[in-house]
Amino acid sequence: MTASNHSSVSHTVFHLLGIPGLEDQHVWISIPFFISYVIALLGNSLLICIIFMERSLHEPMYLFLYMLAGADLVLSTCTVPQALAIFWFNMREISLDRCITQLFFIHSTFISESGILLVMAFDRYIAICYPLRYTTILTHTLIGKIGVIAFLRSYCTIFPIIFLLKRLTFCQNNVIPHTYCEHIGLAKYACNDIQVNIWYGFSVLMLTVVLDVLLIFVSYILILHAVFHIPSQDARHKALNTCGSHVCVIILFYGPGIFTILTQRFGRHIPPHIHILLANVCMLAPPMLNPIIYGIKTKQIWEQVAHVLFIKKK
Repeated sequence: MTASNHSSVSHTVFHLLGIPGLEDQHVWISIPFFISYVIALLGNSLLICIIFMERSLHEPMYLFLYMLAGADLVLSTCTVPQALAIFWFNMREISLDRCITQLFFIHSTFISESGILLVMAFDRYIAICYPLRYTTILTHTLIGKIGVIAFLRSYCTIFPIIFLLKRLTFCQNNVIPHTYCEHIGLAKYACNDIQVNIWYGFSVLMLTVVLDVLLIFVSYILILHAVFHIPSQDARHKALNTCGSHVCVIILFYGPGIFTILTQRFGRHIPPHIHILLANVCMLAPPMLNPIIYGIKTKQIWEQVAHVLFIKKK
């Protein structure tokens, strides 16, 4: 009888705790969040404007970077403003529909960014292994199609999660110990069986992000094989240097995520606030640091940034 009564009640409003166990430190924690978000907004917006306005940067590598910067803006904007609202104004309430909308854009944008990083690895492979055919292979038309496919893949794979969550009855606790909503984190508060959610989420992860990582790894094996067959040492160094920024971004994007998964799987004695902070690092670090990495390591972008920010007096 009790179970029946519980199953008839479904929460439509949830409460986000923020960083559990560190509620009294939220104001101080908000400072790095805010600074990181401002840097991410300014850096990625500047990158998008420069690539859009400068015709000399309308090459495949920079057009993919343009897509990456756009995804970074969406990813950071999906998470940080919500966290700051909790830290500064104690705005913890979030409706079920808004929660599902947030996690949809977080997960789909994350998969989009993973796909863009895979395409950028393919771009480096073509540039190094087939330099004379680089622009004829990666035409603007093909780049546009690749971009559309990358975003469609992410939205189509995450879209069913909306219905998988909508079918559930949330009769358990409605307090979420996090700064944002995510699929299984929300589904575990349902009274229903969530095996379908778990297996679908696992399948999406394996067929998108994990597959992307494997294909990026294969791409770089082929790149290294080609590079070490170049007779000139200077040419080898130049070829490897063109991959430096991309490798840094790959490590920055996948590294915190892999570390988070390992700590969740094996770090059972690690306090919950560490897990939440690591999850936020995954959302904050790449959007903040990607434009800095490409700005510093890519001469053409650095020259354009310097021209915009430090215009010489006549």
